[in-house]
Amino acid sequence: MNGALIVSGSDKGIELITQLLNSDAKTQIVSVKSSTEARRLINAADYDLVVINTPLSDEFGDDLAVTITEISASGVILIVKNEMADDISAKVENFGVLTVSKPIIRQVFIQAQKLALASKNRILGLKSENISLHQKIEEIRLVTRAKCVLIQYLGMTENQAHRYIEKQAMDMRTTRQEIAQNILKTYED
Repeated sequence: MNGALIVSGSDKGIELITQLLNSDAKTQIVSVKSSTEARRLINAADYDLVVINTPLSDEFGDDLAVTITEISASGVILIVKNEMADDISAKVENFGVLTVSKPIIRQVFIQAQKLALASKNRILGLKSENISLHQKIEEIRLVTRAKCVLIQYLGMTENQAHRYIEKQAMDMRTTRQEIAQNILKTYED
């Protein structure tokens, strides 16, 4: 784990959560006492895990937890009083926030931590796949535009234009995207 952010209104809460997280000595832990400070830090840096010990000085903490899941891939654990755990969990679980009730049972917290980190890794994998798919779509659009240009200006059929771009890419040992860009520069500029 690279880094954890603890958000707790009390020093005692920060100390307890730090002890729970310190089983991994490589973990860099940052702690703040308000949601305002937490929002500032989340916007400035990425954290593997964010643990919010409710209530905070400037808000309860559930809105902060949801906001963090929307703007980052961080795993989020929300610690709440036992009597509120079910209601708060129902409110935040669809956003991927894990709820742990007080008093904290060490083993339950460690399991929640592992689940939060696993969900963070899954989200990062999906984001990476999404970026790759967007790049492929952009390449397809570019190649299609280049084929249309070859059809319009050189009178090729779609198959001929496709084969031309493929052959140029192989012969020049470059990508279809680069060939398409060169075609578009030549005919559209």
